[in-house]
Amino acid sequence: MPVAQALFTMAVPTIISQVINLIYNVVDTFFIGRTGNSYMVAATTITLTIMLMNISFANLFGIGGGSHMARLMGAGKNREAKSVSAFSVYGTVCIALLYSLLIGLFMDPVLRALGASDQTIAYARSYALIVIVIGTLPTLLSMVLAHLLRNAGYSLQASLGLSGGGILNMVLDPLFMFVILPRGMEVTGAAAATLLSNTIACAYLIHAYKVASASSPLSLRLSDARSISREDLGRLFAVGIPSAVLTGLFDVANMCVNMIAAAHNDMALAAIGITIKVERLPNAINVGLCQGMLPIVAYNYSSGDHVRMNRTISTGRTAGLAVACFCMLLFQLFAKQVSGIFLSTTAGDAGTALITLAYAERFLRIRSVASPVQFMNYHASYCMQAMGNGRGTLFHAFIRELVIYIPFMFLLDRIFGETGLAAALPVSEALSAVLAFWLLYRTVQKAGIRKERMKSG
Repeated sequence: MPVAQALFTMAVPTIISQVINLIYNVVDTFFIGRTGNSYMVAATTITLTIMLMNISFANLFGIGGGSHMARLMGAGKNREAKSVSAFSVYGTVCIALLYSLLIGLFMDPVLRALGASDQTIAYARSYALIVIVIGTLPTLLSMVLAHLLRNAGYSLQASLGLSGGGILNMVLDPLFMFVILPRGMEVTGAAAATLLSNTIACAYLIHAYKVASASSPLSLRLSDARSISREDLGRLFAVGIPSAVLTGLFDVANMCVNMIAAAHNDMALAAIGITIKVERLPNAINVGLCQGMLPIVAYNYSSGDHVRMNRTISTGRTAGLAVACFCMLLFQLFAKQVSGIFLSTTAGDAGTALITLAYAERFLRIRSVASPVQFMNYHASYCMQAMGNGRGTLFHAFIRELVIYIPFMFLLDRIFGETGLAAALPVSEALSAVLAFWLLYRTVQKAGIRKERMKSG
């Protein structure tokens, strides 16, 4: 296919699944916001950071295993690719069970450390018990299976699984929150709906994975997982660990945002939670675009077609920047209206709701400026992962979050208060994007040198 058509074919189903995933995460906040209870919204903000760690673990085996599997397929090594896919599945099961156990054992100290107050701890505990302690395995396994299916060329099936779970959650949320469970248990209802939706999505993806394994290097056999070579294991983790660290550091940064906001008051914490949910729209679209781009870049990198690889990188960059700029403009014009969707001022405590929404409007206008440069960071990271440059990805993630963003967060908050906390994102993303562009340029240059050496050899 022409590059644009190939990218469109791979990315559109992924973007749809990302957006629907976003919607069903946002749906919890939306329906909880109908209660007008800022403390419930703040509680879901706290638990979101623990939930996001699932994405980090999913990237370890989904991005690491999936991208290496795509490169093995490009090199015609299907047997090795099958071992990588099976190892990724069983590794996911092990890490999901371990994470559930740790959160179950240390739930209250973790929630308190993340900013839970006496007004929010009970709500946060209820949500975390159901969605994280009980629900991590189906949630995490769904994401990894979708990554593996997508990298094997089954982007539609992967998207149907994740999207179907999202749509189901939208239907079940109001049913559990306002019909099945009594008033005051809306957070528990949202958690139960999310758990059931993720479990059903996981069951579908397991079925789709089994069907696809008949004609692709996908496997659920434990013997295949155990036969993975040290070389393939090393290359899986060479990309998977930096990708997991990248997401994990992003989650750590969100934890810091929440703790700083909570130190001001619960309304600021609830507002930053609303803002993060809203600004994930351009992020979801662009992450979906990058995930659709990754297998194409990985395959052409491995097969030696670097002209097509570079065209894919360039086309993806142009499309992502267009989306980011459009969303930035949208949020600048309609920040008040968008924020108001997530919290009612006519139910519950209207006074605290109005204060929360005032914070959210200001935060959204400031933080949305980061969208274009934030995409440049995502784009460079996914391209480097596709080309197996785990060290570059890890270096970029470390500098972006630990050296730039988190220190700026504390510094600007100390100088300018809540406004400075919001401004830390665009400032740090702009600085990180410069580093990302340079690292990607070097990686592409090295790919060209590698190709010339292969020709001369």
